[in-house]
Amino acid sequence: MRPMRPKILKPNGKQRSGRGFSSEELKKAGLNPIEASRLGIPADFRRKTAHDENVEVIKAYAEKKKAEAKPKPKPKPKPEPKKKPKSKKPP
Repeated sequence: MRPMRPKILKPNGKQRSGRGFSSEELKKAGLNPIEASRLGIPADFRRKTAHDENVEVIKAYAEKKKAEAKPKPKPKPKPEPKKKPKSKKPP
């Protein structure tokens, strides 16, 4: 997959690619910074703004990544060792 880049609005109205998503955008998307880094979503904690377009991008990407993730296999129960009966030794 391509690396994700947020869109940032410049003062003159133009857009540019950003470094990462702001913490507010991650919160609105329902992710915390640890989950975001686990999913490969870049975060830029210097940014304070939250754009709705970026929140939608994060939500869509997170759903897609979670759907691709393999479910963890259930641990197999360990079989209990069979106890050997004590054999009586003839005297």
